Amino acid sequence: MNERLPRPTKIDSDMWVDEAIWGHRLYDEQTPWLCIMEFLNIVHAEISNERALKENVPNTLAYMPKSRLYLRNILFNNPQMAVIGKQYKNDNSSQWNKWIEVMTVNSAGLSNPDPDFSYLQRRFSSFEDFMAVVEFVRSSTIEGENNKRWSSQFVFPYGPSCLYEDLNVKENSISNDRRFFARTGEIMYLMLCRSGREEEILEYLLSKVLDENNKFNRLISMLQPPSDNLSEGNSIRSGAYLPYLNLPEYKALADDWINIFNCKLSNFDFIPYLVNLTGLHMIIYFLKRSMEILGLDTKPTFILEIVSPKKNVIKELSSDSFNENNSLSRRAVEQYIRKITDTSEWQHAVQSNDSSEIKSILKRGFSWPKDNKDHEIDNLNSPDEILERLIDNALSRHLQHVNKFHNVWGREIGLSSKRGSRRVRYAPHDSLLKSLVLSVVPERLEFQEFLSKLYDKYGIIIGDRQAEDYISTGQADQADFDENAKRLEQRLASMGLLKRLSDACAYVENPFATRGNNL
Repeated sequence: MNERLPRPTKIDSDMWVDEAIWGHRLYDEQTPWLCIMEFLNIVHAEISNERALKENVPNTLAYMPKSRLYLRNILFNNPQMAVIGKQYKNDNSSQWNKWIEVMTVNSAGLSNPDPDFSYLQRRFSSFEDFMAVVEFVRSSTIEGENNKRWSSQFVFPYGPSCLYEDLNVKENSISNDRRFFARTGEIMYLMLCRSGREEEILEYLLSKVLDENNKFNRLISMLQPPSDNLSEGNSIRSGAYLPYLNLPEYKALADDWINIFNCKLSNFDFIPYLVNLTGLHMIIYFLKRSMEILGLDTKPTFILEIVSPKKNVIKELSSDSFNENNSLSRRAVEQYIRKITDTSEWQHAVQSNDSSEIKSILKRGFSWPKDNKDHEIDNLNSPDEILERLIDNALSRHLQHVNKFHNVWGREIGLSSKRGSRRVRYAPHDSLLKSLVLSVVPERLEFQEFLSKLYDKYGIIIGDRQAEDYISTGQADQADFDENAKRLEQRLASMGLLKRLSDACAYVENPFATRGNNL
């Protein structure tokens, strides 16, 4: 088993179980898109300190992201703009005057009690031009229409001027919020820091995402005063924790990022593919850590059903595959806690019938119970009772968010679905399939070799050669998986990603490939 890094000296959670296994923290409400956004915020914040994607001492990340509250008020806390535009139509001066008056009163979170939006009138030739730019930027809101508060809305990362952290803005206070920027981006940042390819990734990010001079970034910066480049009143964000120093999953994630960067994709088209592949790698990391705790010496696998109009055995196997993976984390939490009973200090405390020592062992091992909550187990004297209470509490906490990670992220990246079924199963969307082609195929690849690479890299099972265990045990026939592969072949062909040269030869093609991709 991999050696776990020391946990932080200060722990602000009820216990240290989920975090010890997977890091601080994986969170279902932070989608893959928002994970990427949090990551980019960290990189941008650390560039000014000349330590972007550098980690000299493990788990000491400390950064100060931007707030950009002028921009966010203009984009998402500005409901009267269109009304004012119509009410004072053809009167440019009145439009500006009324809008500035309204925003001065209604804007929120700005450190200046009398915010000044007049700089916009000097930058735009007309109020209509200003409205057009605002509407354009709003149209790139990540995850489209949603019911999140205005201070938790994010725009597409056209450049550094688009990057800011999640905030909870109240009448008299501003605080960073860990609901949508929940530290999953911090975990991903640390993974890439430890990947061995961090310098290459930073070079790509600087040229492709964090270029201040690209036209979209310059346009969005026009909406912001110079003060928006400051981290207004923000404190340093620290406390990130990734349990392991070296894992093959870190390099696998970095390799796929570089493969996508090397594709000939225009403008910012590569970012959705990074989102999908990052989501898949984080799910694999999540499952692998669970399996390691459980002592399972295999890699996680995903039986993908390529959707068929008819009910077939692959659909059932895919559902079973999903459910088996979905149960791993719960089992891992319980197993991680129960391993304490194998230690000599636990066995000695049990033999001595020393309940106070039992509680001390659990505090040292799991930071449970907190000092102000000792009373919750004062009536428990049996070591078994105390241990079972910890397991119950840990599972209840785990079920709230971390247990949902596999399900929610699988759905978000198009890996899993309930389409045409009562049960969730692995049924990939076209967007994920295209992401896989771009990450796996250098220029073109024979179809069966493509299926083999998907299995080797990601544990994805589609065709009969990768499903030998299921066929040999009688769970499916070879023909079932062969038909599944043929449906994928037809699907890729309809997407323009596969060409059949003869009855015996079909090639998957990467339409954006460049020679020399690191595949």
